[in-house]
Amino acid sequence: MLTITEAANELKLSFLKENHPHLMAEYQARGLTFEEALLEWINEEVQHRRNRSHQRRIKQAKFSQKKYLVDFDDQVFNEPVRKELRSLKTLQFIQNKENAIFIGNPGTGKTHFSIGLGIEACLQGYNVLFINAPNLVIQMKEAVTQSQFYRFKQRLQRIDLLIIDELGYLSFDASGAELIFNLLSNRIGEGSVIITTNLTFDRWQDCFKDPTLTGALVDRLVYKAHVVDMRGESYRMKQTSHWKNTLQEGEE
Repeated sequence: MLTITEAANELKLSFLKENHPHLMAEYQARGLTFEEALLEWINEEVQHRRNRSHQRRIKQAKFSQKKYLVDFDDQVFNEPVRKELRSLKTLQFIQNKENAIFIGNPGTGKTHFSIGLGIEACLQGYNVLFINAPNLVIQMKEAVTQSQFYRFKQRLQRIDLLIIDELGYLSFDASGAELIFNLLSNRIGEGSVIITTNLTFDRWQDCFKDPTLTGALVDRLVYKAHVVDMRGESYRMKQTSHWKNTLQEGEE
């Protein structure tokens, strides 16, 4: 007969394998019935697996940094923007396969909020990928060169939420622009995209160069999209000013 450790290992019950000695002692000390102890252990095992799944999804998402919605101060924005941000926090836009586009100057919180949404999506069981626009184009070009572009697109089709950061900071050549257009066009109605950009739509031509392609891409992206204008005083500067004021108050 297998030991508890051996059986747990074969059944891939990692929580039971690692914790069964003290669990048994705890359950006995609390005087739990067999059914009560079994129920507690099953729930502990389920939660353990969920936590591992969450961490795996967050790791696979490849976020540039860890940012959370709870740390995001939306009071720096006007009420229409705050209302839109609150709506996005529900993640219903992912369920509806809608897009979100955050427009704003550097430091206005676009990336923070996008990553916060992405991490929350991971915790809700969605597959997420975070990548900045230049690196996305580089990866797509490499896939084309290696005759792997179809496989690359297939992999992205399994992503529920694709976050493309910093669109507009660098312009694309013709092939890069066409690859971005192809990728995003194919995701319409198939999965959600978040784009952060420092450019308003009338300036996207500066990035894509081709006015016809730019117009077609914007038309596709904004259909049933949440467009959030976060321009104004830098969110990052506000946070820095608050930090400096706190230091000064502490010195008084």
